[in-house]
Amino acid sequence: MKRLLFIVCTSLSAHDMWIQPRTFSPAQGEIVSLRLLVGQDLLGDPLPRDPALIREFIVEDRSGRKPVAGRDGGNPAGFVRVAEPGLHVIGYHSNPSSVEETAGKFNQYLKEEGLDAIAALRASRNETGNAVRELFSRCAKSLLASADTGDADRALGFPLELVAERNPYGMHAGEELPLRLNYENHPLAGALVIAMNRRNPSEKITARTAGDGRVRLRLPAGGMWLVKAVHMTPAPAASHADWQSYWASLTFDLPGAK
Repeated sequence: MKRLLFIVCTSLSAHDMWIQPRTFSPAQGEIVSLRLLVGQDLLGDPLPRDPALIREFIVEDRSGRKPVAGRDGGNPAGFVRVAEPGLHVIGYHSNPSSVEETAGKFNQYLKEEGLDAIAALRASRNETGNAVRELFSRCAKSLLASADTGDADRALGFPLELVAERNPYGMHAGEELPLRLNYENHPLAGALVIAMNRRNPSEKITARTAGDGRVRLRLPAGGMWLVKAVHMTPAPAASHADWQSYWASLTFDLPGAK
């Protein structure tokens, strides 16, 4: 049975969550610490390892999928040993949490995350002025490259998932990164995808997915990037919530310009 957590702070659901490894380019045999961060514009507070929140915390490499080790309550939340070269895909999928939000904060968050269809549906129901209870789940990924950069990102099967269709470690700043956004393992059309660089997070790159769930983002600078997307649907009746959302994120380090 899924465990549902109730959050007192009304702003947590409207904050990004991402995985930040100690290094994106570990040496073979190196142990890499993984921090979970919650915040905005790549400024975040640590999210310690909480077994009640974790549905999956995994790493997938050429040899398969393994759980990410860690100590309950620990920050960093996990550690992975890079046993072989190639691309290592870190994934964190949370259990749903519940948050109560005022109408004003909820409407602003719909605007910022490009959830126009939900705003329109609320308006058609005369609910724009209503406070809401929302269920939200995190679907975060991070890409680490050790030595060989020829591998591709892999879909982990999360409810909402960003998949890089080109290995960013084989790219340079100024090139386009093609991505696919999946919802329940199917392409999600019309979703807003936002990318930001740690050096200048206020200058966001945005685009909406096409009918096949794909989007291309030209990334102008090297360094750490966070790509994110949010999808929302009406919550199941038995949940006693109004809406449920999934927050996907993907972090990686992009080489500088040639």
